[in-house]
This record gives sequence, C-alpha cells and structure tokens, in this order.
Amino acid sequence: MSASATVAAAPHRARLGAQLRYLVLGLPLAIPAFVVAVAGFSAGVATLVIWLGVPILALTLRASRGFATLERRGTEQATGRALPPHHYREPGGSGAGRMFRSLGDPQSWRDLLHAVVAFPVRIATFCIAVSWSVGGLGGALYVLWEWSLPRSDDDYFGLFGLLTQSSSRLGDILTTTVLGVLMVATTPWVVRGLVAFRAGVARGLLTNQTAALKARADQLATSRRAAVEAEAQTLRRLERDIHDGPQQRLVRLNMDLESAGRRLDDDPEKARTLVEEALVQSRETLAELRALARGIAPPILADRGLEAALAAAAARSLVQVSLDVALPNGRRLAAAVENTAYFVVTEALTNVAKHSGASLCTVTVGADAERVLVQVADDGVGGAHLGKGHGLAGLSDRLSAVEGVLDVVSPPGGPTVLTAEIPLAGL
Repeated sequence: MSASATVAAAPHRARLGAQLRYLVLGLPLAIPAFVVAVAGFSAGVATLVIWLGVPILALTLRASRGFATLERRGTEQATGRALPPHHYREPGGSGAGRMFRSLGDPQSWRDLLHAVVAFPVRIATFCIAVSWSVGGLGGALYVLWEWSLPRSDDDYFGLFGLLTQSSSRLGDILTTTVLGVLMVATTPWVVRGLVAFRAGVARGLLTNQTAALKARADQLATSRRAAVEAEAQTLRRLERDIHDGPQQRLVRLNMDLESAGRRLDDDPEKARTLVEEALVQSRETLAELRALARGIAPPILADRGLEAALAAAAARSLVQVSLDVALPNGRRLAAAVENTAYFVVTEALTNVAKHSGASLCTVTVGADAERVLVQVADDGVGGAHLGKGHGLAGLSDRLSAVEGVLDVVSPPGGPTVLTAEIPLAGL
C-alpha cells in the first residue's frame, strides 16, 4: 500500500473506532438513564398528591437533561456532524416557583422520553455491533483456534456441519473463515448503519430546530428593543448633560460677549474683564464637551484599543482604581465589543464614585475564544441592584443589545461585584 493510501485510510479507521465506541459505550450510558427516567417519573407521579413529586420530577428532568447532553455530544463525535439546535426554556424566579416552571419545559420531557425509547435501541445496536465485529474477527481467524474446540471423531459438524449435515473439518474451516472475512469486510457499513439509526432517534427527540429558531428570534427581538432603549437612554442622558453643563456656559458666554461689546467704547477695562471671563467660560465649556465625548467613544479607544482607553478612564476616576487587562496580544477586538466593554467599565466607575463610598475599585478584563469577561469590584457600602430607574438598568440594556449578560452581587455593607459577559460570536 502506498503512503498516500495509508494516510487516506487513517481517518476512516479513526472514524470507525469512534463509531464503535459510540455503540459500545451506549449501553452503559443507557442503563442509568433508563433507570433514572422510569424510577424518577414513577416516583414523582405517585407522590404528586403530597407535593413531594414536584421536586422528584424536577430532579428527574434535570438528570435526563444531563444524559441528553452526553448523548448529543457522543452523536456529534460519532457522525462528525453537528446536530440541529435544541432549546431549553429558562425558568424565571427562584425556589418553588422556579421548580414548578421547570416542569413546563417541553425539551426536558423529550429528554426523558429519549432515555426510555433509546434504551432498547442502544441494547440492539450494542449487541449487533459487538457480535458482528467480534464474531467476524473470530471467524476470520478460525483456522488459528478451531483446534481447541472439544469434538469427537464421529460427531464433528461445526458451522459447515450445521449447514450441510455432514462432517468435514476442512469444509468447516473454509466456511467459517469466509463468513468471518465477509463480516469483517462489511463491519464499517454495518456500524455506520447502526450509528445512523441511533443518531436518528437522538435527532428526533433531542433536537427541536423550530423551537430553537423561535427562541432565537425572540432573543433577537429582545436585544433589538434593549438596543433601542439603551440608545434612547444614552441620548436622554447626553441631552441632559449638555443642557445642564455646556449649554448654560454657552448662554453665559454669549451674554458676557454682548456686555463686552456694549462697553468697548465707554468702559474698555470692564470690557476686558468680561472678555477674560468669557475666555474662561469657553475653556470650561470645551473641557466639558471633551468629557462628554469621552463618555461616548473616546478617540483613544479607536486609535489604541481597549486597554489604553481603560487605563485613561482609570486615571480620570475619582476613586482609586486597580486595573488588570489581559487581552489577546496583537489582536484588536470587534468595535462593538470594545465599545461595550469600555461603556461597562466607565459607567461602573461613575456609579462607584457617585454612590458606593468606596476607597478602592478593582477592574479586571479578560478574553477567551468565545467571550470577553469584565469584572468591576469595589469595597463600598453595597446595595446596588438592576431595578428599573437605576443606573445599572441602562448597563443591562446596553449588554442585551450585543447578547451580553450582566450580573451584580451587592449585599448591604458590600462589597459590590459587577460582572459582564460580552460574546464574541457574530460581533
């Protein structure tokens, strides 16, 4: 066999090995999955009248989801193709209410049904795969071990004898060997068919593309609404800041310049004083406009990246900041990701300075292949939450616009830890 043929055959052998492992290990996985599903469902239904069945059913569905996850992963590895998507409803609330709502998830019940339906399927595919591959190998090598079989001279049939009702050792060796070679040769096709059958059962019960696409559409609609709300809130805040700051200074600047113009002829010294005050007002107005611009998207963020922009924001903070940024070297993140991460940090630092009474704020930013993780912790008084009308609600909306997640842990007395996850996929 040539080197190229050897290289080409290697992936096929690796795939056959993965498919055999999938079929053989399916039985050890099927037994606990079946026992948990049947016993848990039976016990849960039987004890529903005393409410004990609710947590039993919830735990059973949770366990079935875990077994379903293992089955999806194994199926994808054996077939080399990703399964269609699935969707689990995320139950809201906490405690008993969350437990009740978890029982209404259709995909969890499909997982439990799969554990029951797939049990005989896995038994059958296990038996056929093991019998066909091991039996074929044993038959192909029959000539090497047939001598060890107990037999008598006048009662020797073997496989050939069973088929022809005659006694012939040579015929038995030839028949068994040929049959074994055929079984070994057809093992890849048999295994492939068994894998396809078992994968079809998994695809039918453990996936639900329609529900997943509907959930994705709902998520995108929610993200769009959050983006619109975050943008509107940002514009309202910018309008308020301009009205309270630069606009008032510009009005006074205009009045000072008009007064200076009227006094140029009769009182030059007074006019000079008014002009000097107008220059001070113009410089302060320019400084406030620059500060507002930095809050939107500073030039340093576009020119030098997120790490430099966060360092500048930390240097301007009224609270001492410890900054730790660990981003992939030599690679800029997407503009939407950098802008969102910068907004999260600057808004969090503003809230810390205004409300926390903290003396130290720690900012940690890291990234992997799937997400950027931003964490802002302070040693303040705590009590922050994501309620509507509070500053953190706008932060949550901004993150929702890029399908990010915001988590706030802030018990009374502190400390406050704000964690934002910003996905990289699609941005």
